[in-house]
Amino acid sequence: MLHITRIAFACDSFATLADRMTSRATEGKVRLTTRYRPKRHEELVGGSLYWILKHRLVARSEILGFEDAEGGRTYIVLSDKLVPVVPVPRRAHQGWRYLAAVDAPPDFGDTTSSGEALPPELTEQLAEIGLF
Repeated sequence: MLHITRIAFACDSFATLADRMTSRATEGKVRLTTRYRPKRHEELVGGSLYWILKHRLVARSEILGFEDAEGGRTYIVLSDKLVPVVPVPRRAHQGWRYLAAVDAPPDFGDTTSSGEALPPELTEQLAEIGLF
């Protein structure tokens, strides 16, 4: 499975990103505009878009498909469900980048992790001071 990464532009916290996704949702979907359709778009359907916030992958949204948008642009159609992931350092970049499944961080609350999942806000704070 193939995924992509993208900056959560103008979001200063996980809560801000979650609010943005909720406000833009229509019928359980969020349409994200991009200039170019990814060449490997067929491989991305069923994968996820991983959000970069403060130089870390912090959440993901399932990619449901791609649609044509006005002006020759493309919509990346995402699930409106934002899934927190274990934060992983990631440099900022413009647009999107491919992410192989083996490099994707696990979800919070994944059955392979021990103990209960921490809230995303707490994990952000721990990561900021280098403890997570």
